[in-house]
Amino acid sequence: MSRTAVGSPATSSVARLLDFLIHYALLLLLALLVLVFALLEPAFLRVGNLFLVLQSVSIVALLALGVTLSMAVGGLDLSIGAVAALSLMSASYVMVVLGWGPLAAVLISLGLGTLVGLLNGWLIVRMRVPDILATLGSMFLVVGVQLIPTGGRSIAVGMTLPNGDEAPGAFASGFLALGRAQLWDRVPVPVVIMLGCALLVWLFLERTRPGRLFYAIGGNEQAARLAGAPVERYKLLAYVLSALLASLGGLLLAARLGRGDVSSGNGLVLDALGAALIGFAVLGAQKPNAFGTLVGAVLVATLLNGLTMLNAPYYAQDFVKGAVLVSALMFTFGLARRGR
Repeated sequence: MSRTAVGSPATSSVARLLDFLIHYALLLLLALLVLVFALLEPAFLRVGNLFLVLQSVSIVALLALGVTLSMAVGGLDLSIGAVAALSLMSASYVMVVLGWGPLAAVLISLGLGTLVGLLNGWLIVRMRVPDILATLGSMFLVVGVQLIPTGGRSIAVGMTLPNGDEAPGAFASGFLALGRAQLWDRVPVPVVIMLGCALLVWLFLERTRPGRLFYAIGGNEQAARLAGAPVERYKLLAYVLSALLASLGGLLLAARLGRGDVSSGNGLVLDALGAALIGFAVLGAQKPNAFGTLVGAVLVATLLNGLTMLNAPYYAQDFVKGAVLVSALMFTFGLARRGR
């Protein structure tokens, strides 16, 4: 019998190698990128730059964690970018135009995000609209709604309102600290919030009964329903949590920019989706998971930061992100199929 027969040492070695690559290829790629960029540009490894990478990805990671929750129940939330933009614009409007305090701005923004999540859940659960169509429709709805109060203009301190008056309010310093302050003169507050949310989502999905039911619904909704799981309730919860995380991301973006920029949420959707999908390939999970999503977001941010420091052309960034996403999924799922 040949040494490559089933059960032979050669076959076992190949299987172990495939298993290792499936589990650790993305982490090895991240380590390799850090090493290469550090060799080509020593400033890349400066602590300040590393925290800059994490800060740059914090908002995208929050949105990606929301996508992860919707994917866990077998859905997909495409409205996250619009919800983040709505949160940014509503917080800016409350403080700058209405002159209210930061607490009201935060509560109103999170409340509006919750309403969008409930709308998505209602369309999907009660009206039986496919998740992609439902969230795409709500995305266009929310994008339109956020532009109406200001006539499609961005919100800035001292702006002229449609009636000709000057906006009376300003961004509170405490609110701006959410996006600009640093703890221990080193760690940006958005990074701490991102890591805290990632930990909570990981604990929820991996260590709680509702989280395990999320995965059960995403794996086989009919079987979960026959087993007595409240499928509709948990799917609704998934979209509400997704919208809340997107609203939090929008608040951090408003605090970082110090203005309500109508175009700020445009590129967030694709980046968040990319991070969540790359997460499928981390540690061979082949399912939506919080740790993988965080690694995916950091991987893309590291790649783009390194390319920027090396003066790579900006128009190549989308191509690079797409190449990493396609390669990660093709590599992981292709190897997994061969391993079976």
